[in-house]
Amino acid sequence: MPLGGTFTAFASTTPGLETILAGELAAIGAVPGRAEPGGIEFDATPSLLARALLSLRTAHRITVRLATFHARTFGELERHAATVPWTEFVAKGGAVHFRVTSKKSKLYHQDAIAERLERAALSASSGVTAVRAPSSAEAMEEDLERVPAMQRIVIRVMRDAVTLSADASGALLHRRGYRQAVAKAPLRETLAAALVIASGWHPEVPLLDPLCGSGTIAIEAAMIARRMVPGRARRFAAERWPGFGPIFEIARREALAAELAAASSVIIGRDRDAGAIDAARSNAERAGVAADVNFGLGALSATPDDAAPGYVVTNPPYGTRIGERAKLRDLYATIGQLMRARLPRSSLTMLTADRVLEGHTALAFDELFRTTNGGIPVHAVRAFGRS
Repeated sequence: MPLGGTFTAFASTTPGLETILAGELAAIGAVPGRAEPGGIEFDATPSLLARALLSLRTAHRITVRLATFHARTFGELERHAATVPWTEFVAKGGAVHFRVTSKKSKLYHQDAIAERLERAALSASSGVTAVRAPSSAEAMEEDLERVPAMQRIVIRVMRDAVTLSADASGALLHRRGYRQAVAKAPLRETLAAALVIASGWHPEVPLLDPLCGSGTIAIEAAMIARRMVPGRARRFAAERWPGFGPIFEIARREALAAELAAASSVIIGRDRDAGAIDAARSNAERAGVAADVNFGLGALSATPDDAAPGYVVTNPPYGTRIGERAKLRDLYATIGQLMRARLPRSSLTMLTADRVLEGHTALAFDELFRTTNGGIPVHAVRAFGRS
């Protein structure tokens, strides 16, 4: 990796969140480049890469391009693979894993492609071992957390064009390290952060999640209010690349120095499930924001008075199973009544998967973005208590 120059990086995200991610990149000094569904390309220096990994709240992985070339035969692939600077990103004595996809190409056998690249990497790097893919993507993420010296190489072959990229993240970036206790249907940290950002919330204004579950939305809001970077408590694959460790240490020290001692706003999480509140408090403690979020038991209709006027940001149940919609009509109607009767000067931002259920709120919504959550198509909508 060119310590003194720039290289091409790609920040991936859940499709639908690209605009939010572009805003985050611009905020840390990057110039967002080519965008495609699920991510944005940008030019990075080592210090900018470190800031991106530490700071981006809606990205789930960042990769760095290593090489691009055309190969229609295994001989061509091996010849090009021998010129890749493997020692610059595969640590001595570490492990390497190749994740290959191939479409519309002469080289279509993914395992055979990975095998040829493994040979090149192992012959160039002393003491490096190859790790074959585990049984599932989830198991791969667990391996990346359990085996800190593992470097994942992402290979994309499309119409005989081969692109090699090094995963700079390691475990996916939504794994902040604080969420060990979860309630039912937990919201991924990156999507919770996107919801808070899209709501337009300002940290000096109260924020309420009346259906907080394990507290992810409120915790992400508190971290934003405290200027706490989401990667503050974890390590990244790129830190093991030769010469990159000191750069990350500098970036981490600067990020920690910029944190505020406390949130300036009231952040409230309520749920009627005592187990969910216990989980939320434990997660907030691990995230370092326990003193910044007021978690407590409470029905949806019993909203604290200090939440208004402000922002309501929440992720209600979607009712995707047969028979669930009828049970949720009253819940969505109560959300609408809450906004009109108790929070008329507040805004409501929520993820929903059912426009019929939205209609039971009797609120006029604007769509903020469309994405998926747990494989379910959802969209973020915003309305005001006084429509």
